[in-house]
Amino acid sequence: GSWCPAPLCRGRALPRPPPGPACAVGRPPRWASSFSQPGPTESDPSEGQVFLSESCVKRLLEITEGSEFLRLQVEGGGCSGFQYKFSLDTVINPDDRQGQRGGARVVVDVDSLAFVKGSMVDFSQELIRTSFQVVSNPQAEKGCSCGTSFSVKF
Repeated sequence: GSWCPAPLCRGRALPRPPPGPACAVGRPPRWASSFSQPGPTESDPSEGQVFLSESCVKRLLEITEGSEFLRLQVEGGGCSGFQYKFSLDTVINPDDRQGQRGGARVVVDVDSLAFVKGSMVDFSQELIRTSFQVVSNPQAEKGCSCGTSFSVKF
């Protein structure tokens, strides 16, 4: 992938890609600008996007009120090294990136975005549970059957 794995081995917290040209591989894709960014820096190499499926949009419109949105975070842990965490939130932080479709919004912080850019967020309804899931994540090497944990490609 285009993300540098160097700082991955040390802390338990999410590693932040080092600033500067070390990790910049080419120019960001054209659709990077669809994520609103507070600062004037348009060519951030970690910029990316998360897509929302039809079922995700439908479910979000049912459960969010007013300024609520779905927050997607990636944390260390789970059976494969990293895990996805979903929550409803109303506060946008300076390092957050937003994506939306059909009135539904998803917000991902920059650190987490490095692990999920290019992914699709889906809402899955099964017999025993309903859940938001990250599907077809190009940054993930292998996931686990529970759908919440994954390891990163090097």
